[in-house]
Amino acid sequence: MVQVIPEQHILAPTPHVPNSKLPILVYENAIPNASQTTAEAIIQANKWLKGGQWKGYPVVHFHSNTHECYVVLSGNATYELGKSPIDPSEDRDGHKTGLKLQVKRGDVFVLPAGVSHATIEFDDEYEFIGFYPEASPHWDMNYAKENLDEIPDKVAACENVPIPLYDPVYGADGPLPRVWREKR
Repeated sequence: MVQVIPEQHILAPTPHVPNSKLPILVYENAIPNASQTTAEAIIQANKWLKGGQWKGYPVVHFHSNTHECYVVLSGNATYELGKSPIDPSEDRDGHKTGLKLQVKRGDVFVLPAGVSHATIEFDDEYEFIGFYPEASPHWDMNYAKENLDEIPDKVAACENVPIPLYDPVYGADGPLPRVWREKR
């Protein structure tokens, strides 16, 4: 399999979302003609386990105890990443907060612990599978409504989630472990 070099996006913390020093990784068309069977075979062989399959989830949330990988099986969607609906659209320096990410069938993206996410637009065909690193605890749900100074334990937990040894698409030789170790 020819390796797709992932796009990298690092999002600064907002008043309600810790985000991460680790980049979001986006592998465009990493699994061409993705199906449930192919996605499960590739990702689970690399020690990321299936946690569920969904059509879309428009509720902003982040996980403080695990990283997350999505594989798009069908359709198109736009995600808002790294921003709570109650966060300002710009930071104090006038920089835009969050990221709008458009995805389609075959795309894979990995969210470090602490990065908020929600599908804000998706077509009727949109479907994706969520995968989590082997040995991760079941994900917790944080709805990005508290100020970060009110939840310091959650912020610290995000920073301490172990870096997986395997890239979900390419295994031990894939970019995720190396890129994330360099950023931490």
